[in-house]
Amino acid sequence: MTVVNGRIKQSVAHWCFNASSESWSIEKTCQVAKELCCPAVELVDQQEWPVVKRHGLICAMTLIGMPGDPFVKGYNNPRYHSELIARSKLTIEACHEAGFPNILAFTGYKWRDAEDPTSGEISREEGADNCVAGLKAIVPYAEQRGINICMEQLNTRDDSHPMKGHPGYQGDDLDYVASIIRRVGSPRMKMLFDVFHVQIMHGDILRRLDENQDILGHVHVAGVPGRGELNNSQEINYPAVMHKLLELNYQGYVAQEFIPTGKPLEGLQEAVTLCDV
Repeated sequence: MTVVNGRIKQSVAHWCFNASSESWSIEKTCQVAKELCCPAVELVDQQEWPVVKRHGLICAMTLIGMPGDPFVKGYNNPRYHSELIARSKLTIEACHEAGFPNILAFTGYKWRDAEDPTSGEISREEGADNCVAGLKAIVPYAEQRGINICMEQLNTRDDSHPMKGHPGYQGDDLDYVASIIRRVGSPRMKMLFDVFHVQIMHGDILRRLDENQDILGHVHVAGVPGRGELNNSQEINYPAVMHKLLELNYQGYVAQEFIPTGKPLEGLQEAVTLCDV
């Protein structure tokens, strides 16, 4: 099973398959993506980009290299702005040179010390203002180099696994994240619409895609609940989601970012075929 229609540009998130029972190397992830006719992989360390390029693939989304979990220290907290901006500039430059389109941004956790829940909370209003200020400082650099900065909403409801939900993350509301992106007001400031996280916090996926079509920059998919395969054990109608993206003339990538519970290749083949509408 491989991509036949190709109207949806699909990407494979390397970390999910590296974390699977088979612990795929970047070589294996790229080889499988190529075999399935997916044009991209993503969330790949920059030192591994030569492997991506050797396979003729794109790295569709790039982290900026913040230490620790990348979604913890974000733009909602001014104490992290200098490091975020410095790392973002370096990553934007690297993406520009490599021909890769997107870097990722997060609001961060709501604690004043992002790693210490006892340090007090940043209010949502203050957090949004801080995000706008920090992003406005870096977005001109992205504009000059033709790179998108994509901010992601994450769910705070699932506390069963550190990569299935993120209690404490400030940007758990899609409208909140969208308002930050629109306040930054740049064609290079976009939304990473993660269908898994949006479904858990809100549902109403198709309407929310409609409402945010002007700022859609990237899409992630996984099964709900559990962040597993896109099969009949989960609740999202992914062909309908893909048809909505086509209706909106979405030109970005759709990344398979599920955590395999069975044989990784079989799950990925099924998911890629399902999204190839």
